[in-house]
Amino acid sequence: MEYIVLFGLAIFIFILLNWFIRWKAYGQKESVQKKAQQARKKAAEKGFVVNCPLCNTVLLPGENLISRVYRPMTVPDQLCTISGCPHCYPVPEAGIKRRCPVCGKEVPLEEGHLTARLFNYADGKKHVVVTGCTECCKRSAK
Repeated sequence: MEYIVLFGLAIFIFILLNWFIRWKAYGQKESVQKKAQQARKKAAEKGFVVNCPLCNTVLLPGENLISRVYRPMTVPDQLCTISGCPHCYPVPEAGIKRRCPVCGKEVPLEEGHLTARLFNYADGKKHVVVTGCTECCKRSAK
């Protein structure tokens, strides 16, 4: 009788582990992907779709570009460097290439960024114009 109970308990634990692995581990990845896809749809419907200027990946709401804006903060035109987005910086995802929108060359991961001008308008809106990358600046300095 004890062996039957132990065998039944072992089968129950095996089924429980199988269910946990199948539905929890794989289900989380699928649910994250579904949530991200729904967030993209909602953002696209509202017109909030923004692409990374380096890798051209669509950024979800809450994903921001990694950039630096240089002082003074009160002027309408500021110097700015853009390192990338969470998909291409600090570690690019598989298959993503970082390309400069001005010259088309590949921007290196280490010490590579885009140089841009940030315009601050009186109504609070901001506008960014990319002027080049570290590779463009190397060629123009020669």
